Amino acid sequence: MCGIAGWINLEDNRGANTSEAVLHSMCERMKHRGPDSEGLWTDETVALGMRRLSVIDLHTGEQPVYSEDKSIVVMMNGELYNYREVRTELEKRGHKFVTSSDTEILPHLYEEYGEAMLEHINGMFAFALWDKRRKKLLVARDRFGEKPLYYGVFDGKLIFASELKVLLENPSVKGDLDLDSLRQFLSFDYVPAPNSIFRGISKLPAAHFLSVENGKIKTRRYWNLTWQKPAREQGRNGNSSFEKSAEELRELLADAVRMRLVADVPLGILLSGGVDSSTVAAFATQFSTEKVKTFSIGFEEDSFDESKYARQVADHLNTEHYEDKLSVEKAADLISEIGSWLDEPMSDGSLIPTFLLSRFVRKYVTVALGGDGGDEIFAGYPMYFAHKVANFYNGIPAVFRNNLIEPVVNNLPVSNKNLSFDYKAKRFVRASRYDLVTRHHSWFGSFSIDEQSKLLSKDVLAQTSNDIYKGAKNLLEICDAENDIEKMQFLDLNFYMAEDILTKVDRASMAVSLEVRAPFLDPRIAQFAASIPLEYKLKGNKGKYILKKAVEPLLPKNILHRPKKGFGVPIAEWLKGRLNPLMHEMLNAKRLKEQGLFDADFVQKLIKEHETNAASHHKQLWTLLVFQLWQENFLKH
Repeated sequence: MCGIAGWINLEDNRGANTSEAVLHSMCERMKHRGPDSEGLWTDETVALGMRRLSVIDLHTGEQPVYSEDKSIVVMMNGELYNYREVRTELEKRGHKFVTSSDTEILPHLYEEYGEAMLEHINGMFAFALWDKRRKKLLVARDRFGEKPLYYGVFDGKLIFASELKVLLENPSVKGDLDLDSLRQFLSFDYVPAPNSIFRGISKLPAAHFLSVENGKIKTRRYWNLTWQKPAREQGRNGNSSFEKSAEELRELLADAVRMRLVADVPLGILLSGGVDSSTVAAFATQFSTEKVKTFSIGFEEDSFDESKYARQVADHLNTEHYEDKLSVEKAADLISEIGSWLDEPMSDGSLIPTFLLSRFVRKYVTVALGGDGGDEIFAGYPMYFAHKVANFYNGIPAVFRNNLIEPVVNNLPVSNKNLSFDYKAKRFVRASRYDLVTRHHSWFGSFSIDEQSKLLSKDVLAQTSNDIYKGAKNLLEICDAENDIEKMQFLDLNFYMAEDILTKVDRASMAVSLEVRAPFLDPRIAQFAASIPLEYKLKGNKGKYILKKAVEPLLPKNILHRPKKGFGVPIAEWLKGRLNPLMHEMLNAKRLKEQGLFDADFVQKLIKEHETNAASHHKQLWTLLVFQLWQENFLKH
């Protein structure tokens, strides 16, 4: 696990900057991603750099790695889980290896298959490959976006890096706020690829590669799920198709976990007590040669605390369990630091416990497995069922909805509890009138399009597009799902999971040099889930139905059937208490007027209504607070 950085000159090498000092400075900025060593390589056209966190092949796994004749040079961030099998096949074809690292299969795969090399690897990665003979650069990101990659063209160079702040270390790069990306952040709670918060800097989307040859830059998607449903045969001994599918899923999950247990350093499991992380822990105990270490984080606020479920699973599986507790004070101390290491604004509140859990886990292990991806792949989020309800709700005559139902819902008493009924009901009716894509992301995000017209200054509104969800709607054109719910799963895999969940996990874990692996994001599991009938995943209002059936023999029944809680934090209460002074400092009217982005009166109205319990605006206020903390560190004044 590492971080990569570099550039390629696009203009016939005139004014080429091959300064190793600049490259070294970029690598130093991401030392947290790889504290163990640095690798630098330059020629007259290309500069490649990396920082390494040693996980596999501790003694000979330094980068860059090369082909036999050293005409292909590679730097990689990530892990390739099937590298042993691939290496065996390549050796049969005559390729010779000098290390035991997973990265070394890449130059040999490129020699054998060219750009089609990506079809042969199963892993999480972002890598840069330089073909000296063809003068061609290939940069790629894994299928689900577990590892990040930013790039931009400045001063005749394409410059790339694992993190935005690393790009900003290059003196050629300009960091100017992109106002359309700001609007996307306010809607989604993150900036979806291919955009970034800075003008002129892009994110390479998941499952894409970028190539540069003869000064020309091309990007292409190299992999996609298909949602077509093949006819499913009866299983062994006359088992139904569903039972056969559950067996197949159990085998796939077992193998995905087994592959991700390979490491030459201590390894553990992030255990929340939910179905997904408990599933990973259960399979890990089957394959580990040592007693499995599990880790969880609890909360002082009871409605947010799941630590008792994690303890129950740990006891059931007989793991070596470690637990930390999150207090208001701990969280508040951390929040003021967020802007210094979160280089792109993200208002997912679970970033805080994810960071604290990562910091706690890193005291004991270098690698951890988590349960990310289960909800998106197996339809676990309540929003999927909510679309069914919304279709029914929108069939009710408007006079009843507008004059009876919505006034009652909007007057429900405000609760600060995790995913309280009033919070969910108000969000539901607010977004139900929108089209499918807008509705879905309005349930997830902070500011609706209507609210943005009140929040943003006239100048910002005049300079930006109101078509915030255009990218999401365009992405659906390459999705072959035939029903609305699977279409939303596809969007969530490409937007919410890739650019929120996985970015959160990457930044929080890499900030403390912890590698996190996600077995559910094995492409075989995702393709299997896409190919089975929707009712296997979402049966009535029960999400992850087949997953729960597949692991039923492994876990306690109450763990399988308890309501989904999520990894939330009590932000609504904190903004009225411990974080209230920080909110007022960062969102005061004078500051906002000088900034010129937001309507100060509207923001003060949100604050007042939240503080007096007239409404719960914690999600919107938290999003604004995170942006302000970020811009203090990363926007030039």
